[in-house]
Amino acid sequence: MSQDWIGYSYAALVLAGGIMGYVKAAGLGAYLMSQNPKDVRLSLGTSGTLAIVMGMRFLNSWKFMPAGLMTIASFLMLGKTAVGVVKRPHDS
Repeated sequence: MSQDWIGYSYAALVLAGGIMGYVKAAGLGAYLMSQNPKDVRLSLGTSGTLAIVMGMRFLNSWKFMPAGLMTIASFLMLGKTAVGVVKRPHDS
């Protein structure tokens, strides 16, 4: 049986692209919040999506690494962002 190297290469490319996409989105979200604390949409969207996806993976596998860890980290980021939104001063 021969190895499907094209398939493996494609899978690696998709994986790397997905990881880089989330890294860029999370980094951009952090940068936007640093510049303007009211700009939380990208950070909320990224951490919320990751919390849901990884939470579902964790519930299906019950394996802590990496799904459980990323679920916890994503929910912590969601909580931090939500607390920042609630505590920030409101403009008139």
